Amino acid sequence: MSNPPFKPQTASCRCGAVVLEAAGAPIVHTAGYCASCQEAGRRIEQLPDAAPVLDADGGTDYVLYRKDRIRCMQGGERLKAYQLKSDAPTRRMVATCCNSAMFLDFTKGHWLTVYRARLQGPVPPLEMRVMTADRPEGVVLPDDVPNYAAHTGKFMVKLLGAWAAMGFRRPKVDGVPG
Repeated sequence: MSNPPFKPQTASCRCGAVVLEAAGAPIVHTAGYCASCQEAGRRIEQLPDAAPVLDADGGTDYVLYRKDRIRCMQGGERLKAYQLKSDAPTRRMVATCCNSAMFLDFTKGHWLTVYRARLQGPVPPLEMRVMTADRPEGVVLPDDVPNYAAHTGKFMVKLLGAWAAMGFRRPKVDGVPG
């Protein structure tokens, strides 16, 4: 018996001015601990009235979707890119209306990394934690899911499988500034 299809999932900023829609199953639900995500999270959290980005253990809860399955339904003009370096291929998109971190876009990739806190409905359970070698000193992670020191083969296979299903394309996300 096959799994039922996923209903479209909505992601919105805290005030509701920016709304994304994700169709289909996510690629993976993961928590990331890389140093750059922690630094970016701290910077975004310093914006006026910003919502939390980092979890108490320094990780960031993410749900990854194929770019061809995400579109901005409203408020795309309110999204602002934050990059750790001006030439970085990774940009964190923040809704300027309420300083809600919406998603991380690896511009050279085929997936969009949506902050779990922005998703309005249920998502599959957390599957893994990655880049745990970079977690803050003293943080002990539970063993409820696999904890990987780096990006694991399982993680990369999921990304590659999604890319193959997309015909190895890297589309732009509808309604999101380039």
